[in-house]
Amino acid sequence: MYNAFFAALLFLCLGGNAAASDTTTQDKLRVVALAPHIVENLFAIGAGGNIVGTVDYADYPIEAKSIERIGGYYGISLEKLLALKPDLVIAWKSGNQSEDLEQIKRLGINVHLSNPTTIESLANELITLGQLTGYVEQSQQVAANFTKRLAAIKQRYHSKEPLSGFYQLWAEPMMTVNNKTWINQLIEICQVSNVFAHSPTDYPQISIENVVIKKPQIIIIPDEHADKPQPKINWQKWPEVPAVKHNQFVRVNADLLHRFSPRMLDGLANMCDKIDASRKQIKSIQ
Repeated sequence: MYNAFFAALLFLCLGGNAAASDTTTQDKLRVVALAPHIVENLFAIGAGGNIVGTVDYADYPIEAKSIERIGGYYGISLEKLLALKPDLVIAWKSGNQSEDLEQIKRLGINVHLSNPTTIESLANELITLGQLTGYVEQSQQVAANFTKRLAAIKQRYHSKEPLSGFYQLWAEPMMTVNNKTWINQLIEICQVSNVFAHSPTDYPQISIENVVIKKPQIIIIPDEHADKPQPKINWQKWPEVPAVKHNQFVRVNADLLHRFSPRMLDGLANMCDKIDASRKQIKSIQ
């Protein structure tokens, strides 16, 4: 249930003969990208012009908005997919429906599964996409820049004093993340200790009372550009929570942080800066 939910949220965010080695083949390669982050990564390495089909919420860069939609987290239209005559389908292993992917494979279409599980592994993901599409040099450069910038952000914050934090992934039902998730990796770089890190599920559903018991020093709230805005929680009703008492709410860009693409570092740097500002305010109060 939770994986399906988070797949929907994020949509709000090798092998075979598909790899090319020359410009002529690059131009002819027809790619269907079945997740917003895959579209972003292909554009990042210069292969965006090869995308002939994608899914809902693939909205970056602006050129992506004109690509034909063939489905979303709820499923893929095989009829529309076949009409596009793709040479390669790049899918999200944990975000696309496995039944759809099996059907696509049975149709004889080459499928590559995107499955970055750590922040660092995104560099390898970019290089793999470059190998698949023929944009090898571009992908290697983008991957190298990503790795260099990530290291710099880590270096900047690694010695900061830790804060306890609650990441309000969703308001209703209220959901958060544990220590096995991509988001947890990000907030740890900012030196935030996730108060729900040891929950048994990746995206646990919790109550406000659970948050009150955990007493986080900061509350991180991602801003979603969803069709239906999240309900707002009146946290001021619970002043016993240190984050509420000292008004330490950190608002972050979900479109950046919840997508496995190089732009994630923009969101990470912004989040860490805001958390550091909270850190200084909390220290001045103590």
